Amino acid sequence: MSSPRAALIADTAIALIAERGLRGLTHRAVDETADLPPGTTSNHARTRAALLATALDRIAELEAATLLTAESTAGSGAVAGPGTVDGPGTADGRVGGSSPRELLAELLALGVHQALTVGRPLTLARFELALEATRRPELRATYDRLGARFTTQLAQLLAFAGSPDPHRHALSLVRWCEGVLFHAVAGAGQARTPEPAELRAEAGRYLDALLRAPTA
Repeated sequence: MSSPRAALIADTAIALIAERGLRGLTHRAVDETADLPPGTTSNHARTRAALLATALDRIAELEAATLLTAESTAGSGAVAGPGTVDGPGTADGRVGGSSPRELLAELLALGVHQALTVGRPLTLARFELALEATRRPELRATYDRLGARFTTQLAQLLAFAGSPDPHRHALSLVRWCEGVLFHAVAGAGQARTPEPAELRAEAGRYLDALLRAPTA
């Protein structure tokens, strides 16, 4: 965000969307919830479309930070190439005894689990905005642009993991991630959050099938 106040406005908008839905998001509600002078949010985002885009941009920014954190936790700095993380890397790309595919499964599990727990408000707000984007072409363009950025990042990880078609496989993985998130946040599985180990095993099986490798 361009300033602390802009971040506060965006974060408050996200919290309101997650708590009240899009009907509960107004410029006045953001001002009141964030304890800002009346008209502050309108000066920052003059229209409702601009306020929605602000929230969506902030969600993308926060989710990107979450991905970087998950990469660090999973030790997946290896995606830049063998031996590029702290500690030894091998010629076949293994880091700390783990293959790039195993590191990617760990990364996916950590990222999805975080989106279902501490990042749950962001996930709820993003789904609300995704539905709104089906009715607002200007929001659709923003949503698709930000989604394409994530797909590109995932394709880079898949390329290092040995994918012969990283972009196509990235699209498949995005569908898996979105399906797991919706099922656990708003779908029939919302009563139970899957554990990281469960997500890691499922991601590993999916990657094995996707990349045409035998399951261990």
